[in-house]
Amino acid sequence: MNWILGYYGVQFVIVLVIIILSVLIYDKRYKKRKSGDIPKGFIRTEEVSVDPVTHEKQRVYYNPETGIRIYVRE
Repeated sequence: MNWILGYYGVQFVIVLVIIILSVLIYDKRYKKRKSGDIPKGFIRTEEVSVDPVTHEKQRVYYNPETGIRIYVRE
């Protein structure tokens, strides 16, 4: 009986560690920027999209060195 509780206990701990790590390492690339400042190295593109939730236009800026794209509200 103790080995069954130990088996499920280890699985519970592993799942708990995975959940904690996924919260800490969650992909934050597409989060909205709080300020309208464009960091150095980013180039304005002609790509404009409309946010389906807020219906606001967003301009895409691209950094050719890193490949990072940011979306800035117009």
